[in-house]
Amino acid sequence: MTRRILIRATGVARPGQLAGLGKALAASGARLLDINQSVTFGMLSLEALVGLDRDSDLEAALSAAGDELGLDVQAIQVSAEDYQRWSSQASRPRLILTLLAPHLPAGILAEVGSLTAEHGLTVELIHRLSGREPLDGGVPQEHDSIQGACVECWLRGDEVDLDALREKALALGAMHGVDIAIQEDSIWRRHRRLVCFDMDSTLIQAEVIDELARRHGVYDEVAEVTERAMRGELDFQQSFRERMAKLKGLDEAVLAEIAEELPLMDGVERLMTQLKRLGYRTAILSGGFTYFARHLQQRLGFDEIHANELVIENGKVTGEVREPILDADRKAELLRDIATREGLAMEQTIAVGDGANDLKMLAAAGLGIAFRAKPLVRARARHSLSTLGLDAVLYLIGYRQGDLEESTR
Repeated sequence: MTRRILIRATGVARPGQLAGLGKALAASGARLLDINQSVTFGMLSLEALVGLDRDSDLEAALSAAGDELGLDVQAIQVSAEDYQRWSSQASRPRLILTLLAPHLPAGILAEVGSLTAEHGLTVELIHRLSGREPLDGGVPQEHDSIQGACVECWLRGDEVDLDALREKALALGAMHGVDIAIQEDSIWRRHRRLVCFDMDSTLIQAEVIDELARRHGVYDEVAEVTERAMRGELDFQQSFRERMAKLKGLDEAVLAEIAEELPLMDGVERLMTQLKRLGYRTAILSGGFTYFARHLQQRLGFDEIHANELVIENGKVTGEVREPILDADRKAELLRDIATREGLAMEQTIAVGDGANDLKMLAAAGLGIAFRAKPLVRARARHSLSTLGLDAVLYLIGYRQGDLEESTR
């Protein structure tokens, strides 16, 4: 009859320990059923599940090997019932919970532990994606790495109400100043290939139409309409035409001045550098204007842009825009069209935006991210980022800071 034994070894990590334990297991005729090893702050933790079909003094062999290797080794008998329970748990769906913030408070672990337990989820693994904090207590230099801290947790359990779990995670994150993103794990999570962005207040720290209105002396009128549209209180096309009409007569030279002064969103340059290096296709899908999207394309290297075309006659803005207006439906449609053209599944797409006009695009994407969005948009989107820069999108894809640094050398 097969005996199943869980081997647990801990101690200061050094070369040759895996080899030594492996020889002891082989000499005892053990079959390897599962294994996991990690080294944290120089301390090794190894767990191996083995099967034995014949009598042997495995415990004594492991104890002797542990003494030689500087490890504390335990051998724990696993009952058939425990093995069956472990096997059934391993086949359950996995969720990925990501914590992101400038600094992660220790108390968030207890809160997340309580939240996951409430939904019947077991935490299988916790690991850090962000780089290590400098010894001087400062933060990495702007050009060196993504700012802030990020920890990823692997969760396993029976089917859960994801909407309810995300709603509670959003409220919990807001209490602690932490972004909590929850994704279903799948083959697609590390195989996204297309990233589409809104422009205003996503790639840049401005609403261009408001800046145009400021230069034209109609800022208060346009800003009020813009705010109501971003909150989802007004139909986008109607509000867009109303705002455009107020820009009639604006000098074309003002557009060039504003384009040169556009403030980029935190982290966008690092994000684009990495996405291009990693082979992603990138696009701007904006309810703003092609004039400014083209400027960002030239500056940051987007593969394609889709936005609204201002009508300019005799060097003046007419207050009209060429049809069709790029609204929420059109954004989602363009996301699907680009994916189809590139031969990609929708699960391989990412969309990032901040306004109600982006919600349909975010819902259509495999990974939809509301970035520094209004409360209404954060509540409706599956994922949101508010505490870090735009390059934190790389963490939600699953990249470690160390991976990214290696790719730049």
